[in-house]
Amino acid sequence: MSENSKDPLAVVMAFSNAMEQMDFETGLKYASDDLVYINSPNTEVSGPQGVRQVLEPFFAPIEENEFIIKRRVAQDKFVVLERLDRHRVPQGWFELPVTGVYEVRSGKIVYWREYFDYATIANAMENLLGANQNNRQ
Repeated sequence: MSENSKDPLAVVMAFSNAMEQMDFETGLKYASDDLVYINSPNTEVSGPQGVRQVLEPFFAPIEENEFIIKRRVAQDKFVVLERLDRHRVPQGWFELPVTGVYEVRSGKIVYWREYFDYATIANAMENLLGANQNNRQ
């Protein structure tokens, strides 16, 4: 592993780029075996398989992602990404503002927590599906 591949910001950006493409194989190479992933207050899993168990069902109906990085902060082993995650499903696009907090050690992500508002995603999906239903009438 080159020195640049151990840089926490480079690791998190490579991980994020792979996940944007829904390339779990590549993305999860950046996750440590003991990674702690917290996706919401009630969802905490460990390791690459835990991440896969949470995200594969969410990404299943998604045809395309666009992760727009609004801000990134890196200090020592910590990285924070403020993103606008755009997801295209058959009915159209929906957006979710997300902030991800990461800790990287020896070139691997050991901690990842996502902050987002459930109401935002629920409203976006309701508007998208509701608009789709209205277009059929």
